[in-house]
Amino acid sequence: MPEPAAPHPAALAGLKVIELGQLIAGPFAAKTLADFGADVIKIEPPGTGDPLRRWRLLLDGTSVWWQVQSRNKRSLALDLRTPEGQDVVRRLAAEADVLIENFRPGAMEAWGLGPDALLAANPRLIMLRVSGYGQTGPYRDRPGFGVVAEAMGGLRHLTAEPGRVPVRVGVSIGDTLAALHGVIGILLALQHRHATGQGQVIDVALYEAVFNCMESLLPEYSAFGVVREAAGSAMPGIAPTNAYRCADGGYALIAGNGDSIFRRLMALIGRDDLGQDPALADNAGRVARVAEIDAAIGDWAAQRPVDAVLRALDGAGVPAGRIYTVADIAADPHYQARGMLQEMQLPDGRALAVPGICPKLSATPGGHRRNAPSLGQDSDAVLRELGLSAAQIAQLRAQGIVH
Repeated sequence: MPEPAAPHPAALAGLKVIELGQLIAGPFAAKTLADFGADVIKIEPPGTGDPLRRWRLLLDGTSVWWQVQSRNKRSLALDLRTPEGQDVVRRLAAEADVLIENFRPGAMEAWGLGPDALLAANPRLIMLRVSGYGQTGPYRDRPGFGVVAEAMGGLRHLTAEPGRVPVRVGVSIGDTLAALHGVIGILLALQHRHATGQGQVIDVALYEAVFNCMESLLPEYSAFGVVREAAGSAMPGIAPTNAYRCADGGYALIAGNGDSIFRRLMALIGRDDLGQDPALADNAGRVARVAEIDAAIGDWAAQRPVDAVLRALDGAGVPAGRIYTVADIAADPHYQARGMLQEMQLPDGRALAVPGICPKLSATPGGHRRNAPSLGQDSDAVLRELGLSAAQIAQLRAQGIVH
């Protein structure tokens, strides 16, 4: 079931956020703020709405992904291509705390909604701009999607078996990393505004968010000329850490790379000759002989089913785990105990499992306050709050500017 309402106001209660983005990066940033109490007004094109409504598997015509990405938000269906629609956005931004957009650079300016105009009207506004390549630089006008950013950021080159075609991570990780960097930027800007009263613009490029997570990739190249290559399931330069095939065809991920952990692991698999070898006492020595160590662990794992391998490793204090499918996740008691498997009710009463809230705050936890909205569900309410009369709202509807 959804987490119960927090006993105290949510961390971001009272924060008003205007979301102009679509699909993943901008909306994921807004979803994170909404989970912790922000009033997020999602602006969507009339008639069609956010394309995510129809992505992947649909239930009664709507993506079940939509129920995760847009929970806790309100929907205003508004045509941004019209002067009247643009004026509504300006009025909303004039009293908002945060505005999030992930259009191509220049689109907001073409609509008269660039940061110069919006911050002049509301100097306290914080504006998050997410794009493929950022708002400046020679590539700024190129269309940029998450998969392209993952490639440019250095991630895609590493996600493969050696000598094989680089593969996608499996989810839209480039978009999500950019969204989380955007949330960090918003929280930093809110702290600055608290001290100075001034808003600012946050410029997040998808490829930079990916690159920011590339660990030692660049300094290794700078210092040693080393171009890190794909290593499959292993961790280059850290040994032993790998996925090992077990007797039942499953895989166990085993991370025996701490010095004392390595010794316990070798004792468990009956290879004290390796565990007590002075040459393998530290990581550098183990990296030099990683193929030999991997072969020893692999031989041991291949004689046992995954469950037996994991029980033995757990008993020896060696970090290990199975490779979860979503079926494993849905049945896992730890996920359940941590509130990460929530059940919401769809309008027709059917139940739908959705991910819980992350991170977990002790005093001001997030929560599932309302389901994802239907297209334009909150248009009238938002416009009334803005001060528009019933006649004005009816006129916008008649013109097709509001749905």
